Amino acid sequence: MTDPELSPAAPGHPELSPVTPAGHAEPSPAAPGGGTEPVIVRALVARGSGAELRVERVRLPAPGPGEVRVTIRAAGVCHSDLSMVNGTLAARFPLVLGHEATGVVAEVGPGSQLTVGTPVVLNWAPACRACWWCRRGEPWLCADTTAPTVPRGETDDGVPLHLTLGLGALAEAVVVPERAVIPIPAGLPPEQAALLGCAVLTGVGAVRNTARVTPGESVAVVGLGGVGLAVLSAARRAGATTILAIDVAEAKRDLALAAGATDFLLSDDRLSKEVRARTESRGVDHAFECVGRAATIRAAWRLTRRGGAVTVVGMGAKDDMVSLGALDIFHSARTLRSSVYGSSDPDREVPVLAAELADGTLDLGVLVSGTVPLDEAPAAFDRLARGEGARWVVTLD
Repeated sequence: MTDPELSPAAPGHPELSPVTPAGHAEPSPAAPGGGTEPVIVRALVARGSGAELRVERVRLPAPGPGEVRVTIRAAGVCHSDLSMVNGTLAARFPLVLGHEATGVVAEVGPGSQLTVGTPVVLNWAPACRACWWCRRGEPWLCADTTAPTVPRGETDDGVPLHLTLGLGALAEAVVVPERAVIPIPAGLPPEQAALLGCAVLTGVGAVRNTARVTPGESVAVVGLGGVGLAVLSAARRAGATTILAIDVAEAKRDLALAAGATDFLLSDDRLSKEVRARTESRGVDHAFECVGRAATIRAAWRLTRRGGAVTVVGMGAKDDMVSLGALDIFHSARTLRSSVYGSSDPDREVPVLAAELADGTLDLGVLVSGTVPLDEAPAAFDRLARGEGARWVVTLD
């Protein structure tokens, strides 16, 4: 079913309300020029590492100079969010989760060039455009990269709040710098458009920008979450002829084949032999590791032919060390590299992906395992932790 066109006042999305001194909500229109009062919204909050996730009321500031308030339409449940609360990544609490989302500009601060009502995708790594990396055309390595958690707003009981990757997108609204939003065409399905800002850009960019897969090459993808499935789809569109999808869960088979894999393999002790049996005993030209663990990085290394390339897309823990033999590195002539945010420039590439989604060239339906309301977001995180499905998306209509 096609979702209704993105609009600043979609059904079920009453305008958010400013906080009065007594803490009660009063009606407030979304208007250009910036407000003066904070707003109360509902958001998914983690109070500590390993703590139960809860939907709480939080206070967000009014947009300041160069900032916008975005009413969220849909937000993906990403493994990076899970890593914030399970201790894999350092985080500060209480923390609003979420960084992969789409919505509509509801209010603009002084000096903003955006218009109220503009559909947008959030960008968790906006480039400064001035540092050494940005000037040399590598904005994904920007020196001004957003910290894992950024302070902004407060909980309903007055505790200073932090936002995941400066966004905190699993909420009814966010207040962010204007450069952290990217306009997209109206009318895109929100549950698919949300994925453009993380899973799709990361997976497609890893294939197109980092590995630069060419027609006729062979590919293996280790780990079939939302990003891994996006890699599969991008590899198929790039013309790869052998596309091997690898996971520990047999339940991922149908998803993998629907996304573009030519074969599905379980990750077990026979994996290397199975891959070589399908690649004339050589191994694949490209292996994409989409888990972020030392063990799966080593597995991807073993699946790759001499002279091939391993692209690490998954983000792992800093103390999970990867060990490779010095002779093996020399003799195999393989390349081991990472793909940060798909080696992409989101401001340039998200509009391209959005246009492909709009004209039907890009089909993201297979990536969406289901949609849930905000109140059921904790259960979606439980499914993610169990490895169920591809991407669960929270919708806020």
